[in-house]
Amino acid sequence: MKKRKVEVVVISDVHLGTYGCHAKELLTYLSSIKPKILILNGDIIDIWQFRKSYFPASHLNVIKKIISLSSKGTKVHYLTGNHDEFLRKFTDLHLGNLSLENKLVLELDGKKAWIFHGDVFDASITQAKWLAKLGGWGYDILILINRFINWILARFNKEPYSLSKKIKNNVKSAVKFITNFENVCVELAIENGYEYVICGHIHEPKIELMENEKGETFYLNSGDWVENLTALEYNNKKWKLYKHEVNKVTEDEEYNFESENKLAEQFITILKK
Repeated sequence: MKKRKVEVVVISDVHLGTYGCHAKELLTYLSSIKPKILILNGDIIDIWQFRKSYFPASHLNVIKKIISLSSKGTKVHYLTGNHDEFLRKFTDLHLGNLSLENKLVLELDGKKAWIFHGDVFDASITQAKWLAKLGGWGYDILILINRFINWILARFNKEPYSLSKKIKNNVKSAVKFITNFENVCVELAIENGYEYVICGHIHEPKIELMENEKGETFYLNSGDWVENLTALEYNNKKWKLYKHEVNKVTEDEEYNFESENKLAEQFITILKK
């Protein structure tokens, strides 16, 4: 497979270890690119909903692929989110080309990008974690129901339907939360002189120039690999939003991760304890 060269790639909200994760599609995407920098912007592994009985080979292969990229020269920044906050105790850990951090400031062609997951602006996370975890379980069930509905729709040659997007777009409190989240990120970025502010967390992929009375900044959100299957890519001084097709996987390619097997499996063993 011919690989595309990309300067920077940002992915977030993969939620490995949950039924809603599109791990095979993500593996296909990661195998199609050769990034100089790969930023994993939180909730890559869903430790909140981690099941000892559910972590299929396709999910493990994503971890192996990330390790493989780092071993071949890609600088990997793993920024922790709320669903993988367990890893925050290891913040500022550096293993070769792989770094574990809470946030990152990256200079791109003379412009500063402020990158973080975004859960610090979510009151349901900071004030009522049990409620947020309950919501996470409900979201996973909703995605499973949605997949069943879309399986039926596909049999009748109908367009797929997103229950979660319908809820987000029609429930006033959800719309307000997303708007507030974006506004807070933008205000802080402008105050601190960042040309880009890059988040995840809310599963809403976006690139938009936003402004207030103090200035302007580009707000970017990498989306997720549960519903949207999106990533941010930076090349030639420009950002673009990449969207992967559901069920677009490379079945015939053999992924050989012999050198990465031991490290990846040790990591999963730690999570299962």
